[in-house]
Amino acid sequence: MSQYKFFQQVNSNFDRAASCLSIDEGLLEQIKECNSTYHISFPVRKDDGSVEVVHGWRSAHSSHKSPTKGGIRFAMAVNEDEVNALAALMTYKCAVVSIPFGGAKGGVKIDRSRYSSAEIERITRRYTFELIKKNFIGPGVDVPAPDYGTGEQEMAWILDTYRSMVNSLDSDGCVTGKPIHQSGISGRTEATGRGVYFGLREACSIEKEMDRHGLDTGLEGKRIIIQGLGNVGYYASIFLREAGALITGVAEMHGGVYDEKGIDVVQLKEHIRETGSIKGYPHGRFIEDSAKVLEMECDILIPAALENQITAENAHNIQAKIIGEAANGPVSCEADKILKEKGTLIIPDIYLNAGGVTVSYFEWIKNLSHIRFGRMDRRYEENAMGRLMTAIEELTGTRFQESDVRRLGKGPEEWDIVDSGLEDTMVVAFHMMYDSGHKHKTDLRTAAYITAIEKIALSYQQLGIFP
Repeated sequence: MSQYKFFQQVNSNFDRAASCLSIDEGLLEQIKECNSTYHISFPVRKDDGSVEVVHGWRSAHSSHKSPTKGGIRFAMAVNEDEVNALAALMTYKCAVVSIPFGGAKGGVKIDRSRYSSAEIERITRRYTFELIKKNFIGPGVDVPAPDYGTGEQEMAWILDTYRSMVNSLDSDGCVTGKPIHQSGISGRTEATGRGVYFGLREACSIEKEMDRHGLDTGLEGKRIIIQGLGNVGYYASIFLREAGALITGVAEMHGGVYDEKGIDVVQLKEHIRETGSIKGYPHGRFIEDSAKVLEMECDILIPAALENQITAENAHNIQAKIIGEAANGPVSCEADKILKEKGTLIIPDIYLNAGGVTVSYFEWIKNLSHIRFGRMDRRYEENAMGRLMTAIEELTGTRFQESDVRRLGKGPEEWDIVDSGLEDTMVVAFHMMYDSGHKHKTDLRTAAYITAIEKIALSYQQLGIFP
């Protein structure tokens, strides 16, 4: 297995892209390094009365844009190198999809399965308190979001803790991924998976790329294997199935399942929820070693779990023609080289995983403007469409069916506006990345980094910090 640390791997990708550009070395060094990393240790009283010291981190990678933005994960693998790497990826991710944030990331080193809900709440609130003390959180400073091991409940606790300590009209914007009734936004839960769907849809629409891999354009009939049926993998699979793709394999922590006829992921998710494991699912073939599922034949492989899942050890065995990196850093540097030599098309994480931060950006805008999307214009648009339909009826002498009136005359809800904005973001960013790859005659990962570096460098130059 690679001996590179995660942050080194991110920087290796950065260096490869930077070599294609004529940018001042000092500026490149500034972009690449983390601005600051805060290591926290604090005591937490457990339900049995004992006290445990917990370690956490928060890294702010780049301040070329403010605020910085990035998730918080609760996992035993959390360490300084990981949060630095993930913060850097967030910087480049935001730049690729033109979101005006710098990158950040945070994490708490715990196995959350060992803690009660009350203990998780105490950990979350104390972690937030420590960030507030050092001004490491705020709507104009650094805005966390959910990540692996956290969700909207933890974000609600962060918001409540921040509100109790900071008297600000814009407090709701201190964190995103909140519950809808706590100033969240429609579509945030599905956002990353929805973005994966849009990205793969665009990639599969390029006739030249599909011809090169012996595939038809479009998602219809594509055989897809997904690693990780968490939030990202689950929603990505839902939208891909709706587009006509077949989910032929799912790999989870405790095994996998394969069925060439297609897997009903909703049914499978319910089985996992009820039994706690993928084992015993009555449809398809159970595979004890979930890593082997990644090596099975398919058109598209979607690693949607954690980093370094495809390495030099298993890259030669990967049969997928396309890899969609729904997770952060799932393919190691050595594996990336092996796969490129095999001709595998890799849709990189700093593009494909950007749906979450895109909709977090929309949530942040909503919080600062203090109004939900659609509130000002939805009724106006419904009335305008009603007048148009009435005029058409008068001119043609025919009448619309009541069902058509309801369908065509409906004004946009918040979800419609958010989904439209996410689709536009992912479509525009894909073709910008693809055109950059064509211009520099390079792969999509390098093209994505080139796009990000150019945008960030321009921001620093406009600030007057570098020539």
